[in-house]
Amino acid sequence: MPLLHPRPGPVPDPTALPSRKHIRAWLAPMVAPRTVHALGLVVVDLALFVATLALVVAIRNPWVKVLAGLVAGYVVGRLFLLGHDACHQSLTPHRRLNRWLGRLVFLPSLTPYSPWEIGHNVIHHGFTNLRHVDFVWQPLSLEEFKALPRTRRTLERLYRSGWAPWLYYLVEAWWKRLWFPRQALLPSRRASVVADGALVTAFALVWMGVLAAAAVATGQSVPLLLATGFALPYVTWAALAGFTVYVNHTHESVAWYGDRDSWSSAQAFLTTSVHIEFGSWVGRSMHNIMEHTAHHTDMTLPLYCLPRAQQRLEQELPGHVVFQRFSWAWYRDTARRCKLYDYERRCWTDFDGRATTRSMIPG
Repeated sequence: MPLLHPRPGPVPDPTALPSRKHIRAWLAPMVAPRTVHALGLVVVDLALFVATLALVVAIRNPWVKVLAGLVAGYVVGRLFLLGHDACHQSLTPHRRLNRWLGRLVFLPSLTPYSPWEIGHNVIHHGFTNLRHVDFVWQPLSLEEFKALPRTRRTLERLYRSGWAPWLYYLVEAWWKRLWFPRQALLPSRRASVVADGALVTAFALVWMGVLAAAAVATGQSVPLLLATGFALPYVTWAALAGFTVYVNHTHESVAWYGDRDSWSSAQAFLTTSVHIEFGSWVGRSMHNIMEHTAHHTDMTLPLYCLPRAQQRLEQELPGHVVFQRFSWAWYRDTARRCKLYDYERRCWTDFDGRATTRSMIPG
């Protein structure tokens, strides 16, 4: 029976929600990591990555090279999502294997495993949409925006334009918090943080070196091959990463919280993420990451179990799960309205502080 999804609106009174323990009990039978299945996904996506890069090298037409580079970037995203599950210890039942696989499939996205594990598992999942803790697409208040230097205000306008998720991810996520992050931002586990940063750096150098050698061996332009076989796939991946996190947590019906008491009482694990529906084949090609409410409710759910879990949540908690059928019109409208955030009124505003959505304060 098809699910009926309510029109977007303020999340109902969170006190009506069951406890997280109770909700996770509904999903517990679906937490079933399968080693053979997971290894099959890893092998398929690694083969696709190698094949698309081989096409970039083999095909001489520059426009076809660009197309192959774009596809390679999409495959990098698929590999990253497998690493994302491995880092959550949900890809296979084996912790050591998950850590090994996670580092392997994170390589094409140049994602250091240790900083990602801390920033994503501990901070983002532990404190989703809590101001000054969860840093992922955290909106500024009007006062914070006005206090920024002019160049930084310009950058914030660009981030929130809808056109630059790639830039947001590269600067605010990868550069600042993943690739050799400053100790002030990530003080713990420095040895593994540095080692994982060195690992992805070495992989990037090997990747570029192989492309350069292939260009020389085949009489092609080295800059062209590096641009289409390395830079383009990586920027494509960064755009996918920034876009995915944005639409998963930015919505007129998703609140941000300025204090822990209101955040905790709202059961933010359930109410601060969005189920984005693209269509079944697109969702499957993205390893079901858009079934995001289920993922935030229980991180131990393997990606191949998320559709069933998401359906169960929406059947049991109608009106509480934020659902959005994707369209570019919706995305443009969201980017137009969700610029800054009023933490007192709990609503989105434009860059002048004018409310663009309804208040999400209950009552």
